[in-house]
Amino acid sequence: MFTKILIANRGEIACRVIRTCRRLGIRTVAVYSEADANAQHARLADEAWPIGGPRPQDSYLRGDAIIAVAKQSGAQAIHPGYGFLSENADFADAVEAAGLVFIGPKAASMRKMGSKAGAKELMHARGVPVVPGYTGDNQDPAHLQAEADRVGYPLMIKAAHGGGGKGMRIVRAAGEFAAALESCQREAAGAFGRDRVLIERYIGEPRHIEIQVFADRHGQTIHLNERECSAQRRYQKVVEESPSPFLTPELRQRMGEAAVEAARAIDYVNAGTVEFIVGQGGDFYFMEINTRLQVEHPVTELVTGLDLVEWQLRVAAGEHLPKHQQDITSTGHAIEVRLYAEDPSQNFLPGSGRLETLRLPEPSAHVRIDAGVVEGDTVTIHYDPMIAKLIVWDIDRPAALARLREALADCEIVGPKSNIAFLEKLVRHPRIVDGSIHTAYLDRHLDEVLPKEEGLPSAHVALAATAALLHDEAATRAAAAASGDPHSPWAIADGWRLGHAGERLLCFLHEGQRIEHHARGAAGDYRLLGPEGETQVRGARYVGGRLVAEVDGRQHRMRARADARSASVHDGERRIRFERVPAFRFEDAASTGRGDRLTAPMPGRIVLVRAQPGQDVAEGEELLVMEAMKMELSLRAPRAGKVAAIQAATGDFVDADAVLLRLEAL
Repeated sequence: MFTKILIANRGEIACRVIRTCRRLGIRTVAVYSEADANAQHARLADEAWPIGGPRPQDSYLRGDAIIAVAKQSGAQAIHPGYGFLSENADFADAVEAAGLVFIGPKAASMRKMGSKAGAKELMHARGVPVVPGYTGDNQDPAHLQAEADRVGYPLMIKAAHGGGGKGMRIVRAAGEFAAALESCQREAAGAFGRDRVLIERYIGEPRHIEIQVFADRHGQTIHLNERECSAQRRYQKVVEESPSPFLTPELRQRMGEAAVEAARAIDYVNAGTVEFIVGQGGDFYFMEINTRLQVEHPVTELVTGLDLVEWQLRVAAGEHLPKHQQDITSTGHAIEVRLYAEDPSQNFLPGSGRLETLRLPEPSAHVRIDAGVVEGDTVTIHYDPMIAKLIVWDIDRPAALARLREALADCEIVGPKSNIAFLEKLVRHPRIVDGSIHTAYLDRHLDEVLPKEEGLPSAHVALAATAALLHDEAATRAAAAASGDPHSPWAIADGWRLGHAGERLLCFLHEGQRIEHHARGAAGDYRLLGPEGETQVRGARYVGGRLVAEVDGRQHRMRARADARSASVHDGERRIRFERVPAFRFEDAASTGRGDRLTAPMPGRIVLVRAQPGQDVAEGEELLVMEAMKMELSLRAPRAGKVAAIQAATGDFVDADAVLLRLEAL
């Protein structure tokens, strides 16, 4: 086994590898960019070395710099994580040429799978089912259009060297093909450095089921059963689980055997994932082999009881696989979701900023947290906006879903907007509950799971106010206890004032609405006078982490938190958060703007300018395309008008809210 390895990655996967190495007594070397100088993976590792600027191409994609650090630090091997250089065959070759061990498959295997087109051809030759399509070298747009017409619509254009949902477009009619091809090629070139695409028939309402495979250098190849990833939005996995609620034992066996055959076909070594698209009738087709560990590997670990990172290290060190196929068992059910800094109400626009509050469930036998950040860290614009992975396990699928809902309710993120409320609605959706969701469902019915603006139940508002009052009283008592006169009458937290019963004014802000409560009472018994009249609260106290109180004669028990900045309540299904604002702060009226300008929704790089000065444009017409946080954003005209000025050029890096284009009336 190795004594020191370098992790050529960042975020939660780097932290994950470091923790496994620590358990095995292996020293770790982290590399970091300028943006990650204070990142968790750099803090956790035994050593941390800088490798360049904040952009991936200036740091985490610099294979030469990473190898140089490995040699200087005395590392024996490099673990690539996932993303960046993890599936780069040239990097794997360079690692081996430097006398180091690449913890992953051989470069030759990667090259066979690095092209989706070549992979499909190889699998077809080995008898593994593949989706009909075109995978040829001729990338002339006219030829691709002809091939698309031959395959038939709807079809899918895919980046041949891609992954992670990047460089993929569905085309439903011949007239849409040219524009979709151009966009797909541009995104593929930006994300993977190559713009080759393939075309394949689009399977309606499919399931996405992948098989985890492992192989050693001694000829043994096995699979560790499946993960289902059918809940997707724009080809990005949203919910991952194992076992699949769709597979029968017979279909599971056939798919497992096909996955092992696919791995053997390319002389595969180490961890990999064979991905299949599965029709409603159980017909399955090879999609690709991801030649790395995947983001969703924890669900496999929780049902098998195995540490896949440890297996990677042992296989890379030349050991035999720790188990044979007949020794692999699966117990219970595991589900994973990813917490992102993104705004579902704004088309899942990625966010960035400091994590002012980050509360996650306590890890246990039923709940696992894989995170690369802690409270106070910053989600940067340069990388994927994932905050953490939340993985749960229980004895069966209904129990695991219940466990996941509880764990999500225990999460709180303040700073950049997050997708927690979206996930809470999603895991209660009937299609998730009954296990019938397919990969196209969310894109067609997204409105069913997007959080909607709802009225504020008076009891919830009263309990939020109660939580704030209890917090303030506790803070007063703590300050008094730490003072030189803890028994002073001025330290009594009952709101009493000379000449009248004590009254406190609580002011909240919720979605732009100001809410005031005049509160009298103390120690959990309050009379609240608010916008809807008077509310009586009796016996408020925390029991088992929940606020229990009688509100107007009815007993309530729910999660409630408060501090000097905010108060929040969660009734088990819905989360409501209030910002606490000063009682006598006056807000300026928000400007609605005239819609005469197009601004950047977040920091990023302009990749395409479609408009020209003096051009007449229609409302909603695409004027610019920008790239931010590993995705392309289409920026459209806020109204009809004439382009008065363009204030950004292709290649420019722009800040959030920067004015990119101005309009004038027609």
